[in-house]
Amino acid sequence: MSAKKREAETSMESGAESRLAPGLYLVATPIGNLGDISFRALATLASADSIVAEDTRVTKTLLAHYGIATPLVAYHEHNAAVMRPHLLARLAAGAALALVSDAGTPLISDPGFKLVSDALAQNIEVVSVPGASAVLAALVVAGLPTDRFFFEGFLPPKSAARRSRIAELAAIPGTLVFFESARRLADTLGDLAAVLGARDAAIARELTKHFETVRRGLLPELASLVAAEAPPKGEIVVLVGPPGDQPPVQEDVDARLGQALEGLSVKDAAAVVSAETGQPRRKVYARAIELSSRER
Repeated sequence: MSAKKREAETSMESGAESRLAPGLYLVATPIGNLGDISFRALATLASADSIVAEDTRVTKTLLAHYGIATPLVAYHEHNAAVMRPHLLARLAAGAALALVSDAGTPLISDPGFKLVSDALAQNIEVVSVPGASAVLAALVVAGLPTDRFFFEGFLPPKSAARRSRIAELAAIPGTLVFFESARRLADTLGDLAAVLGARDAAIARELTKHFETVRRGLLPELASLVAAEAPPKGEIVVLVGPPGDQPPVQEDVDARLGQALEGLSVKDAAAVVSAETGQPRRKVYARAIELSSRER
């Protein structure tokens, strides 16, 4: 551990009265329940020279709840290129800045990575103050394998691109974790079911909040249920179990090709089904041509 990091740890342990050592502190904040924040995180937020926030309005609610008056600086994808040099200059001059996202752990689907990368390149100390994460909170309650998982974030908004990306992820031997918006949830579940088939899955919504819900089932079942309902409200995490061990039978390949051919060309449909089943692309392509010819 570096001398700077030891000094930072000592400063945080001594409470909010002690000034933090210079550096960039990545502070995890609650994903819903304001009680899900550590004493160390509160001390860091209170002791920092400034808090760098993705949305200052969201962070103000947290700070007001705990009586923290540290100045806020907005840093998001729209102003990052302009603000980053100013923040790096402050850090180089010896400032202690706390970086937070709207909710959860910074750098997970937010613009903080470039700031951290540039800070490290300038030998500025970067300290993690861990805590809540929607990815892990959803993973541990989903009832799906947790020994291996892959976090994708948000899938593409258009169906064709989304199905293509899902096909690229199909062979990963672990649980897949996605973020999704409420308005796109039904379409995304439909595409996941079409490409991945009847895998175990879960939808975690509003985690740690009053209306927290976790729905579990096979992908096609969940897709049908969500498609028949009004779009849900709140933050959503979708999880899909890993592929099975058994190779697909020809009937399964044909069924997948039939679904894929409804919205894709023969070439693209073959690529998707080949990726999700592990079958040779040439063989699947030949079968796709045969099935497509029958439809004419």
